[in-house]
Amino acid sequence: MSDTSRSQSRVASFFEFDKHDTDAKTEVVAGITTFLTMSYIIVVNPAILSAAISIEGYSDGQVFQMLAITTILAAAVGSMVMALYANRPFGLAPGMGLNAYFAFTVVIALGIPWQTALAAVFVEGIVFIAMSSVGARRYIIEFFPEPVKFAVGAGIGLFLLLLGLIEINVAVADEATLVSLGSVASDPVALLALAGLAFTIVLYAKGVTGSIITGILATAAAGWALTLAGVVDGGVLTPGGLPPVNYDITPLVGAFVSGFQNIEPVSFLIVVLTFFFVDFFDTAGTLIGVSQFGDFLDEDGNLPEMEKPLMADAIATTFGAIVGTTTVTTYVESSTGVEEGGRTGLTALVVALLFLASLVLVPVVAAIPTYASYLGLVLVGLIMLQGVTDIQWDDAEWLIPGGLTIVMMPLTASIANGIAAGIISYPIVRAAQGEYRSVHVAQWVLAASFVLYFYVTAGGVMGG
Repeated sequence: MSDTSRSQSRVASFFEFDKHDTDAKTEVVAGITTFLTMSYIIVVNPAILSAAISIEGYSDGQVFQMLAITTILAAAVGSMVMALYANRPFGLAPGMGLNAYFAFTVVIALGIPWQTALAAVFVEGIVFIAMSSVGARRYIIEFFPEPVKFAVGAGIGLFLLLLGLIEINVAVADEATLVSLGSVASDPVALLALAGLAFTIVLYAKGVTGSIITGILATAAAGWALTLAGVVDGGVLTPGGLPPVNYDITPLVGAFVSGFQNIEPVSFLIVVLTFFFVDFFDTAGTLIGVSQFGDFLDEDGNLPEMEKPLMADAIATTFGAIVGTTTVTTYVESSTGVEEGGRTGLTALVVALLFLASLVLVPVVAAIPTYASYLGLVLVGLIMLQGVTDIQWDDAEWLIPGGLTIVMMPLTASIANGIAAGIISYPIVRAAQGEYRSVHVAQWVLAASFVLYFYVTAGGVMGG
C-alpha cells in the first residue's frame, strides 16, 4: 500500500466514513459548500463590531482588519474542534445577532466598555464548557419557556433586518414616527445598496451557493468603481488600491482581562445570561435542525452525543473572547453542506482550512464598504423570520410571550429586552390560565430577576 493510500485509509478510519456511508470527495465538496454559504461573516462581523470597538493609536481600518482576522481565527478553531472532537459536519463562526447585541446594545447603548463585553463572552464560554462537560443541557431546556425559545430567532431576525436597513440608508430616524423611509431616490448609496440587495435576493431565490457573499462582493465592486469615478462618496479604497495589511491583533488578544475591572454585577450578569441563553438555544436548535437533513437523530428525535458539538461551540466561544471577538456558534448554513452529502467531521475540517486560507483576503475584506457588508444583515434577518412558524399563535400561552419576545428586540434595539419581556410574561400568562402549578420555580425566579434588573437600571420608580 502506498503512502497516499495509507493516509487516505487513516482519514477514512478517523472520520468513520464506512459508518456514515460517505467518502473523502463528498466530504470535501460539502465543506466547500458550507464555507461559501457562511463566509459572509468574514465581512459582516468586523463591520458590526468595528462600530463599537475603537483602539487608541489605531485607525478604524486597522481595527476592522484586526476584527476580520479574529473572526477568521475563531471560525477556524471552532470548526476544527467540531471536526476533530465531535466528528460532525457543522461549521462554526461568530454568531449573527449576538454580535449586533454586543456592539449596539451592550457597548453603544448601555455604555459598557467593549473589554467588559468581551469578558462577559468569556464567562459565558466558561459556563458553557462546565455545563456541557456534565451534561446539564436537559436542566436548562426544562426551565426556559418554550414560546420564548422558539421566538428568539425571529426576534433577532427583525433586529438584524432593522439594523441592515438603517446602515444602507433605507430606514432613517424620524421625529414624528421614530423611523421612516429614507430619501432613496436621491441617495446614491441607498440606490446602490438596494440594487445589490435585489441582486443578492435573486441569487438566493435561485438557490445559488454563496449567494450572500457573492452579493456583498458584487455590490462592493460596484461601489469601488463608482467611488473612483466620483459618483459615490465615502469609499474606503486608498489612491493606490487596497489598504495596507497588518496581521497584528495583539491589541485585541487578552483585552477581556481588563474588562473584569470595575464591573457592575447586575448588568454584567444580565449580559452574560443573554449571551448564554441565545447561544445555547441557537446552537441546540441549529444542531437539531441541521441533523434532520443528515438523518443524525435517534428514534426520539435527539442528537446522540450532543454534548460534543455543544462543547465545540463552548470552546470556540471562549477562544473567540480571548482573541477579541463575540460568541461563536454553529451555523444553520451547515445544512447546505449536509445536503451535499457531508456526514462527518471532514466537512467541518475543510471549512476550518478554508477560513484559514481566507486570511490572505483580509485586505480585500477591509476595503468593502459598510453599505455592502450590511446587505448580509438584511437577507439573514429575513431568513431568520422562518422561526415564526414554530409558534402556536392560537394559544395565549405562546402568543403573548412569543410575540413580546419578537417585537421588543427591534423596537428597543436589544435582544436582552426581548428575552426579558417573554420570560416575565410567560409565568403571568400561565398563572392567569390557571396553570400556575405547571410553571417551574426557576421560571418565576428568572422573571423576578429581570424585573429587578429593569428596576435597578431605570433608577427605581422615580428615576434618578
